[in-house]
Amino acid sequence: MTKKTFIIAEAGVNHNGSMDIARSLIDAAVAAKADAVKFQSFVATSIVTASAQKADYQIVQTGGQESQLEMLQHLELSHTQQRELFEYCNSCGIAFLSTPFDTESLRFLVDSIGLSIIKIGSGELTNAPFLLEVARCAKQVILSTGMSTIAEVQSALGVIAFGMTNDQTSNPSLTACEKALASDAGREVIRQRVTLLHCTTDYPTSPTDINLRAMLTLREKFGCQVGLSDHSVGTHVAVGAVAMGATVIEKHLTTSRNLTGPDHKASLEPEEFKTLVANIRDIEVAFGSAEKNPTANETKNQQVARRSIVASKPIKLGETFTTENIVVKRPGTGQSPFKYWDLLGTKSTRDIAENEMI
Repeated sequence: MTKKTFIIAEAGVNHNGSMDIARSLIDAAVAAKADAVKFQSFVATSIVTASAQKADYQIVQTGGQESQLEMLQHLELSHTQQRELFEYCNSCGIAFLSTPFDTESLRFLVDSIGLSIIKIGSGELTNAPFLLEVARCAKQVILSTGMSTIAEVQSALGVIAFGMTNDQTSNPSLTACEKALASDAGREVIRQRVTLLHCTTDYPTSPTDINLRAMLTLREKFGCQVGLSDHSVGTHVAVGAVAMGATVIEKHLTTSRNLTGPDHKASLEPEEFKTLVANIRDIEVAFGSAEKNPTANETKNQQVARRSIVASKPIKLGETFTTENIVVKRPGTGQSPFKYWDLLGTKSTRDIAENEMI
């Protein structure tokens, strides 16, 4: 039986600072039957300097008048607001997730909200001190790998392996992290507790830049579950990733792509997200069994679609069967055409009418 794909509706900062929009995003995720809806948790002044520039795609979507810090301050959710969203998700029967970008936000999500799964964004893959904090408190980690090389992913997993296999008093170092990942215990915690998401950090991502095969490289190299954080337009790339073995799919959700904000244009609207989930579930069912046998529905069509050996013209008792007097035609209720060659050269034991089964 194929394991169900964990589908995350990435609300991110598409709430635009509005709790009403945030709740609407949760409602849309529930209606689409996603497994989780994910927001972002951060204290803007803790993660961005006042002089930090926006990314090009952010400037395209939001303009260049404000700094990255000012943009994020407008999108920041307080602890009270995050708790309200967490409780609203609980009341709606969908998992609440949020990506932390600083230690204060991480501790709030783990200690106050009680999240067992922590999703780490691609931008934090090289943030070794933060990765260590996550590894020391999260039960499960989902790590996006956008903008990274395989060597950088390995280094990040080394930090996570160190944090998950050593106590809080152990002193980290690059060498210690490398040894942790190389150990049996380290490889096992990565296999059991970490999912790597292949990702291309570009909004929206061109199909030529997605490189889905890299997802399989991550699985082969590190032996853990893999998935896709998809920023492409449409639903087809995510469905293709599931067909290739993704166990987690993350896709942005917005109430409208016409809204102003950094991620709306690379997001799915509610009905599109509903289609995405439905298509993924269809693909999961379609995996079926590895055995090649006709299904029950196919079996009832065999006699209609297959052929039998029949007389192409009247054949008399004792007449020899040749290529001139026997052919194969539907239905498949008579002798199988596999016996055609064996029948040639033998003699008929009765009179046979044209189109009669042999």
